[in-house]
Amino acid sequence: MKLKKLSLRTRIFIVMILLVLLASVLIAAVAIYQYKEETKDYHTKRLQRKEQNIKAHIKSVLNDRQNTWEIKTRNVPLIFKDKIGNIASVHKLQTNLYDLEGGLLITSKADLKQEAADKTIDSTILDAIAFSADHRYVDKLKENGETYQSLYSYIYDNKFKPLAIINLPYLEKDDFLAKELNEFLGRLGYAYLFVLVIAIGIAFLLSKYITKSLQTISDKINATRLEKRNEKIEIDDTSEEISILVNSYNSMIDELEESAVKLATSEREQAWREMAKQVAHEIKNPLTPMRLTVQNFQRKFDPEDENIHTKVDEYSKTLIQQIDTMSSIASAFSNFAKMPVQKNETLNIVEIVKLGLDIFSEDYIVFTSDAPKIIAEFDRTQLIRVVTNLVKNGIQAIPEDRTPKVLVHVGKEEDNIIITVTDNGSGVAEENKAKVFEPKFTTKTSGMGLGLAMVKNIIEIYKGSITFSSEKDIGTTFRVVFPKDN
Repeated sequence: MKLKKLSLRTRIFIVMILLVLLASVLIAAVAIYQYKEETKDYHTKRLQRKEQNIKAHIKSVLNDRQNTWEIKTRNVPLIFKDKIGNIASVHKLQTNLYDLEGGLLITSKADLKQEAADKTIDSTILDAIAFSADHRYVDKLKENGETYQSLYSYIYDNKFKPLAIINLPYLEKDDFLAKELNEFLGRLGYAYLFVLVIAIGIAFLLSKYITKSLQTISDKINATRLEKRNEKIEIDDTSEEISILVNSYNSMIDELEESAVKLATSEREQAWREMAKQVAHEIKNPLTPMRLTVQNFQRKFDPEDENIHTKVDEYSKTLIQQIDTMSSIASAFSNFAKMPVQKNETLNIVEIVKLGLDIFSEDYIVFTSDAPKIIAEFDRTQLIRVVTNLVKNGIQAIPEDRTPKVLVHVGKEEDNIIITVTDNGSGVAEENKAKVFEPKFTTKTSGMGLGLAMVKNIIEIYKGSITFSSEKDIGTTFRVVFPKDN
């Protein structure tokens, strides 16, 4: 049975018992670990002491004035012929001496039938001795269930040159420490058995006391409904924590009825408020370029211009295009639908982007394209809205004390259309980069922050994407990518 399916009372009981058991296991594990570490440290230090003492003994033999042999590696068996047994006996440890190539020179081992492995040192051990910092190597072996440490190191002559290699086989005997560990674990087991019995009794009584009032509260909460009047909880003679929980529940019941009415009203108002903001933004978006177009026409109008009719026709087309956009928005709002419905048309993207830029009179807006004609399927009105929003956003990002520059480029990569809009504005701050496409986010003092969110929605409808890169005080580049065919 899974723990989460058990009652709270049972879970409290089980958890308390598990805590006691876990504590006992952890303490036992720590004790065993500590024993092993102490044992390891004990044998390591003991072997080091024996090594130091035996080397000191060997040095005294080498310095003995009665020694008539020249201190050379070849003479080691002769020098220690009568001494090696005494050294092993005094220090109670077998002592072997090898030449620097690993050949056995002399040993204190009484058995004359030594194994071949005892007569030579393995080449890997020789390398380890030669290249280690302290010219010392300890090898661990296991034989017949017992652990041995076999130490190898140099012994030196009076000129501190390596004379031979000493080997000390050391048997790790843990009888005393193991006995102490077993006695400690036995006492610990009795102590925790007693604690476990006490814990079972306490856990049973405590879990029963805690869950008595909680069951009543649980029944009331399960019966709570938003659409009906709920009864309050009345419990006497309970703990302070349970009383706080009961009072909180009763206060919640009082607020619940009032909140239900406010929530329904707020949701309706919020829905209309958001739609009103969206529609206001969408209508305002084409109004600004229309105003700029009329002002530009008014400023540049010349009755004597021989191309006056052509220019009037261009201005009229631009105004009609924006009026159609507003009409589309108004129709969508009146039908309580989304903003202008997607209408796929086969367009020359270069031409439509140019048309979208015609509403801007600024001479610092520069348009380029990879080819004079790039064909793709897109909604004409939606594409113009994307371009005008991005260009307008770039213009507004340029500080007044800087010479403005906005670059618009249309390109093609494989089956995708690429539109980039680059400005030399202030850039997007690091903390705002994740919020750029969020509805209602804006760093301007005017506007509602819906432009880039709307552009993103349009592009995603056409299975495309919009990204940007920005550097502080250098500028920002928005990159729109969408497939040619939708």
